Amino acid sequence: MIEARIAQRGKGALREFNEAGVLAAADVHVALRLANLGGEPNADVHLATALAVRAVRSGSVCLDLTRLRDVTVDEDADGNPVVDPESLPWPHDREVLGALQRSPLVIGGDRGSLRPLRLVDTDEGPLLYLDRYFRQEQTIREVLAARGDGFPAVDDDRLAVALDELFRDQSDRTKPSPAPDRQRVAAALAATHRTTVIAGGPGTGKTHTVARILALLETMEGPGLRIGLAAPTGKAAARLQESVREQESVLPLPPGLTAMTLHRMLGWQRGRTRFRYHADNHLPYDVIVVDETSMVSLTMMCRLLEAVRPDTRLVLVGDPDQLASVDAGAVLADLIARPVSGGVNPVFTRAAARDLEAADDPDEAAFRPVEHDRLRGGIVRLSRGRRFGGEIARLAVAVRDGDGDKVVEILNSGAPEIAFHRPDDVESLRRDVVGSAQEVTAAALTGDIHAVLERFETHRLLCAHRDGPYGVQRWARQAMEWIGTSTGRRLDPERWYPGQPLLVTANDHEARIYNGDTGVVVRRDDGDLVAAFARGEQPFVLHPSQLSAVQTVYAMTIHRSQGSQYGTVSVILPDERSSLLTRELLYTAITRARSKVRIVGTEAAVRAGVERQVLRASGLRREIRV
Repeated sequence: MIEARIAQRGKGALREFNEAGVLAAADVHVALRLANLGGEPNADVHLATALAVRAVRSGSVCLDLTRLRDVTVDEDADGNPVVDPESLPWPHDREVLGALQRSPLVIGGDRGSLRPLRLVDTDEGPLLYLDRYFRQEQTIREVLAARGDGFPAVDDDRLAVALDELFRDQSDRTKPSPAPDRQRVAAALAATHRTTVIAGGPGTGKTHTVARILALLETMEGPGLRIGLAAPTGKAAARLQESVREQESVLPLPPGLTAMTLHRMLGWQRGRTRFRYHADNHLPYDVIVVDETSMVSLTMMCRLLEAVRPDTRLVLVGDPDQLASVDAGAVLADLIARPVSGGVNPVFTRAAARDLEAADDPDEAAFRPVEHDRLRGGIVRLSRGRRFGGEIARLAVAVRDGDGDKVVEILNSGAPEIAFHRPDDVESLRRDVVGSAQEVTAAALTGDIHAVLERFETHRLLCAHRDGPYGVQRWARQAMEWIGTSTGRRLDPERWYPGQPLLVTANDHEARIYNGDTGVVVRRDDGDLVAAFARGEQPFVLHPSQLSAVQTVYAMTIHRSQGSQYGTVSVILPDERSSLLTRELLYTAITRARSKVRIVGTEAAVRAGVERQVLRASGLRREIRV
């Protein structure tokens, strides 16, 4: 019997690539369906189409025809490749390109105007797109180009005074902040340009800067400024809202600003494929801030840019070194690296002159020539870490820079905020898992929701995989066994109980609960159980029976941890051969920690992760040749 993963219609190379695990059955079915509709008999085009479908499924926007052979294959139980990719019947690159250039799927044919594929020439080689994703990329390019054509009207003197007032020297509040102050530059950029991209690692003050940008615009534009705050997930939106509201007492901000998910901002409508707000019905905001933009997919960014009014100030905030969206695209990284044109607003140049011309100081790096060039695209990177310093910051930078020797040196340094353990050395991990669960349960039994949610974030166990010996399923069971042994009571994930940690696995817009939200079951004074989720200052509470897609979470994937921070983070690394083990994954895991990082794994796994980068094909950062 042929397994479900094998496409029975696949023949020749398609069949071999499918059996090797390079192509999924769905990739083959889509390719053959498109070929049939367009009247394409060429086997090389069939294979290229299937690889283009696979590329999107793997997170790329398109298929880079110069890296056709950069694929992964299925592994056996010991982690060894089932098939050597080089042994597969790869066609010659030139023959594939020539066949695509002649293909009715690309240029159209006698069966009509259907062109499901787009072959695009760039300064770095040809790219093959499914038409939908090419059009979304083109929309993003065109909208950003139109938004960069001209600048908002800004009064020089008012801007200079407001910047000096909002950015003060912390040691002497009578003076402006010392130069160079990259946060001040970011605020000046957002005030003088319609689109601003603020990049930076955890703790560099991104949301602190956002609050000052909003206060600056409120001061410049006057009361009544319509502000929209959004993030890809409910958890990230709650953190953005909380961070901004914390500044209300010291900044001239409108009271009670509310953040929401991008789906909610755009107006998700049940039973409809189109959002309420779109190119013909723009969002009603004067300024929009999107946090955690690294998690935004190409499709969602396209929908957002279509819906933003041309004169609205748009501020995109995030860390481009983190894991990208689970869907196709690495939009934030692409926007930062893409070609820029035009010039910087002269008002900005005058307002930020002292910071742009300043030399390095002990806390902040001077602007390099390449960064001055990025400013023309409204792009600025924050670099001074404020959340954590010392060895966690050094470790994150070493991972980001791909310095394996430095990473291993820091892990073995014995620093109190860094712990590196062999896979069989899990005693300290057990103590943290049990201790944090006991604290959460104790607070949940008293009904103190704020204390529960605070203690819930003191420790988090993160895994790269969902399944297998290094996966979430295995380590969640282990955590439950440890906790059950310590309390003498077996935990039953099929029943609700106080202290039960929850992970939402699907969006429920009507219940206002979103994929990736985490919460805890709490017993109220009246004995009823409720599920509590962090939502800024006021937690969101509902009965557990209202949760349609939720699971008990004593461990979670690193990908799901994005947008969150925890006191201590324990990371279970897989075997060094795991294709999921990448630089971005390690960096994301490490930077979730506020005070301590624990790595459980081998040196070989650490080095493999540092060396392996995620390469998502995209055309946004390239020059398109017409």
